[in-house]
Amino acid sequence: MKDTLGVLLAGGAGERLYPLTRDRAKPAVTFGGIYRIIDITLSNCLNSDLRRVYILTQYKALSLNRHLREGWNIFGREVGEFIEVLPPMKRVSDQWYQGTADAVYQNIYSIGSEQPKHVLILSGDHIYKMDYGKMMKQHQDSAADITLATIQVDPSQTFQFGVVDVDPDGRVNGFEEKPKVTQLRSPINPEKVAISMGVYIFNADVLIPVLLKDAENPQSSHDFGKDILPKMVNDYRVYAYDFVDENKKEALYWRDVGTLEAYYEANMDIVSVSPIFNLYDEQWPIRTHQRQYPPAKFVFAEAGRTGTALDSIVSGGCIVSGGTVKNSVLSPDVRINSYCEVDQSILFSHVVVGRHCRIRRAIIDRDVHLPEGTTIGFDAEADRQRYFVTESGITVVTRDYSLFENPVTVDYFTSE
Repeated sequence: MKDTLGVLLAGGAGERLYPLTRDRAKPAVTFGGIYRIIDITLSNCLNSDLRRVYILTQYKALSLNRHLREGWNIFGREVGEFIEVLPPMKRVSDQWYQGTADAVYQNIYSIGSEQPKHVLILSGDHIYKMDYGKMMKQHQDSAADITLATIQVDPSQTFQFGVVDVDPDGRVNGFEEKPKVTQLRSPINPEKVAISMGVYIFNADVLIPVLLKDAENPQSSHDFGKDILPKMVNDYRVYAYDFVDENKKEALYWRDVGTLEAYYEANMDIVSVSPIFNLYDEQWPIRTHQRQYPPAKFVFAEAGRTGTALDSIVSGGCIVSGGTVKNSVLSPDVRINSYCEVDQSILFSHVVVGRHCRIRRAIIDRDVHLPEGTTIGFDAEADRQRYFVTESGITVVTRDYSLFENPVTVDYFTSE
């Protein structure tokens, strides 16, 4: 991977993940208690021995930039290794990034300055484990100009993804963008359909002229999946790489957490008795920046109340005092007080849940203090009067709705 430059796209507005993305970039959203979404892809890079990575940021990037600086400043430029943030510089355009391809195009000089032989394009909002070195080996063995990663899914799911037409030799013949129904089938499994994972390896000498040509087309939406790849099929050697999952479970695991429902389900996947997505694999460690907190504590309160957590992730600094937590994710420095019941929920950092609260199927944003007796997740109509509720009934509580019993000042100079 020494001749490869990684380009990680982390500049999307994350509109479908609102209101969690109201104050932060989508890749900076908390995942699994102590991580940020972007940590999963960056850990893939590290475990794949990819040591040169540009991260393209744009919207609400303060907390993302800070997280990357504090947690991922681990390589040395003097030996040619780096993880470097590139904000929009408008060097070749007067506009913000107009699409995934345009984001890469606007940084074409920075990419060219590293003189890579290959460029690996990645997304910062997917949860999966993948060895990009294996994909690179196939790319080189097949003498491809571009290789895109695909995963096999049920045909009923194609309306959410870009479908890839792959022949038995692995060569790509065409694409269908989010079709409601498709007749295409995977040559690997005739009962499945191959969809694009948004992971691409380009030969650098192919990528640059293709981006230049696309930038000159006013009709293009400047997106890799919609515009770049479909036009390359006839003129270049485009191959598919069938996803090899380093998660080592029976079912392949890849989640696009671009919606609140998908984000919620991905977090619930890691708290089951046998986690579907394994955070505890020593062979594939996931790295992040961890602040200094004391160990989690479970308090036996008066009158026989015991702080308990079952099938849950409890991060450092948490205190569960006489309350009950089930099937939930507690981020650092969360306080659960007596007589509380928290079930199937995700609590971000510095949340305080007052006594006698009942919380179910909820996402509680950081710094929220819930007053005594608050009930969330039992009456959807009542919740909609105060909070944001998804169609599937997940309640999202942000800092706007925190009715502080003892008001606190939110320090906007701390990390999101």
